[in-house]
Amino acid sequence: MPAKLLEKYPLLAEINSPIDLREYSEDQLPEICAEVRGFLIDTLAQIGGHFAAGLGTVELTTALHYVYNTPEDRIVWDIGHQAYPHKILTGRRNQLHTIRQEGGLSGFLKRDESEYDTFGAGHSSTSISAALGMAVAAKQAGINRESVAIIGDGALTAGMAYEALNNAGDMDANMLVILNDNEMSISRNVGAMSNYLARILSGKAYTSVREGTKVVLRNAPVIKNFMRRWEEHAKGMIMPGTLFEELGFYYIGPIDGHDVDALVKTLQNLKEIEGPKFLHIVTQKGKGYKPAEDAPIGYHAVSKFDVSSGEQAPSPKIRTFTKVFSDWLCAEARDDDKLLAITPAMREGSGLVEFSEEFPERYYDVGIAEQHALTFAAGIACDGFKPVVAIYSSFLQRAYDQFIHDISIQDLDVTLAIDRAGLVGADGETHAGAFDISYMRCIPNIVIFTPSDEAECRNMLHTAYQYKGFTAVRYPRGAGVGAQEQAEMSMIEIGKGRIARHSKSTKNKIAILNFGTLLDRGMQAAEEFDATVVDMRFAKPIDEALIAEIVQSHDLLVTLEENVITGGAGSAVNEYINQAKIDVRVLNLGLPDRYIHHGTQNSLLSQIGLDAIGIQQSISDYLNL
Repeated sequence: MPAKLLEKYPLLAEINSPIDLREYSEDQLPEICAEVRGFLIDTLAQIGGHFAAGLGTVELTTALHYVYNTPEDRIVWDIGHQAYPHKILTGRRNQLHTIRQEGGLSGFLKRDESEYDTFGAGHSSTSISAALGMAVAAKQAGINRESVAIIGDGALTAGMAYEALNNAGDMDANMLVILNDNEMSISRNVGAMSNYLARILSGKAYTSVREGTKVVLRNAPVIKNFMRRWEEHAKGMIMPGTLFEELGFYYIGPIDGHDVDALVKTLQNLKEIEGPKFLHIVTQKGKGYKPAEDAPIGYHAVSKFDVSSGEQAPSPKIRTFTKVFSDWLCAEARDDDKLLAITPAMREGSGLVEFSEEFPERYYDVGIAEQHALTFAAGIACDGFKPVVAIYSSFLQRAYDQFIHDISIQDLDVTLAIDRAGLVGADGETHAGAFDISYMRCIPNIVIFTPSDEAECRNMLHTAYQYKGFTAVRYPRGAGVGAQEQAEMSMIEIGKGRIARHSKSTKNKIAILNFGTLLDRGMQAAEEFDATVVDMRFAKPIDEALIAEIVQSHDLLVTLEENVITGGAGSAVNEYINQAKIDVRVLNLGLPDRYIHHGTQNSLLSQIGLDAIGIQQSISDYLNL
């Protein structure tokens, strides 16, 4: 596909690295940007992927690689949604059609994929901290190297970004932070006048006068203070830079992030200024493709689509676990006006659209601020309301201290609905929920539910919410086995499992203890050995009484979970067996002690031996059969 497609884009076809890009004249850059945007649209129309954010950064990406000596100069992107043009211009153009596919390019930034990916990033708000670290490393090494962080797509709502800004301004680090403001969340684009002001304010003439005035007025503090306040007041009238100036940054903007000429000239000027600098650009998510401009959320990530109409291929009509959660949340809220729902900027992904529309006064999107989300929920729980925090497993990792200090220690009534537990497919290792059982199970005052199907998930969410204390229900991305939920929700006894399959064998008796949605695969594997299968239902507390009963008539326990083996639910079984001094063999099956790259969920499970055939093989190998 790339060779034929590139015939439409003759300039881009000759750009195999930023070195090639820099051979072109500045007046050719708009045409190059148009070709990059067209190539991106045509490619993703065939394969799908993160879309709208990348369309909004074409000009910025082109200008950055044109002005800076990458990869020697460090360009640090925040997450990968906005970095598809970056991949196109840094030698991965011909592989773009493989993105997010098994064996293909990652949808995010990866240091081992390209030397131009200076910092790996799948989660947001890390760019400023990382770029600051690189700026300090360059200073320590005595290297004259530029360090640039690009943050956007809502990432500036995270506290970590402000921690880094505060630190950078105080250190007087030589770095540039670019705010890609693509939702006009700070200020509106003021057009050509703003671009003109930005070029003037970043130019040598203005900065020379500014610095020269400081020298002249060094011994005249009253006048100097007056002039400083006058300058801040004048700039504050036309641009929203006061906050960043107070943090110690030289602020420029806002400028039009789709004017590549203005971007190049501004970046060239900013290279001449020492110390921390902040460039505020305004872009449009989905720029250059009208369907994406009109619906940037709907085109944030796309399936295959028709370029002429923008119509996306219909998604399979399956009932996902996220939809199960969404329907349960609305139903529970209708019966209990104490229920409040919280999300850290994942309304669509976590299934909160319907709730936000039906109960807008009880819905809280706190931005990309997972730490705040949990402590906010803790505060709500302190005063008698019942918060439900909808959060991805991998994002919950970012709020571990709040998990312990603010909720668990105080034993507060908070329910966590943990989406994307286990492997997540195309998003890969940065988004895999591989560790949540391990990092939650070691903390007191929490009940951890591991539903095996959609019906169990709904009843467990209901049980978790009704329970007076800290609870977590973990469920995977996508659909399960299609189990139909009953009209009425049922309570499940805390810490009690159930036998899903009884063995009739009297030799080599095996019991598979399943935690979560691998139950169906465990049931298939059990047929080979006529094994007993136990749906444990809870990772904490585990059903010790049921285990004690099972070991009386079984020689081997096989634990099964879509979580890392280390410290997982299988480890809980091991601990109980050891403590109770039970003489039985235990085989722990789960995610291995390594990161699992992107691919389809079924393919990845097969690769690591967690499909039915792999489970059978592991048991056979253990028994030397």
